[in-house]
Amino acid sequence: MRRFVDRRRTVLRVRGDRGSMSLFFAITSVAILMVMGLLVDGGGALNAENRSTSLAQEAARTAGQQLDPAQATEGTAITIDPDAARAAAQDYLAGANVQGDVEITDGGQTLNVTVHDTYRTKFAVLLGKSTLDVTGTAKAHLQTQPAAGG
Repeated sequence: MRRFVDRRRTVLRVRGDRGSMSLFFAITSVAILMVMGLLVDGGGALNAENRSTSLAQEAARTAGQQLDPAQATEGTAITIDPDAARAAAQDYLAGANVQGDVEITDGGQTLNVTVHDTYRTKFAVLLGKSTLDVTGTAKAHLQTQPAAGG
């Protein structure tokens, strides 16, 4: 009789542990998916921000080539033509399907370009965040050299 009771206790003890591994697996799986989501969406947002910065740099270079021809040919100054520079930068950004701002400072010597873009999330959409705003900025400064022999 004693043997029968011991076996029954063992069977009950084993049955009492049922499901604990399933709960552990479920919680661990959710945690792993959350970490994967952070890695994927975080990396994607960083890539989108790097792309925005690269586009801002290229737009600033393009805009920086738009010199004011009147002042340059007269030899009075080498400055950026503000209207042409803004148009060139906006055309470049439009070709890349992004929005941006162009600011010209220092009397036409410096260009600041800011690009605004969005990253469409893969995992954070499950938490209600479908996009992340990213921004890239670049500055271009017009370098001039005095005429030789002057």
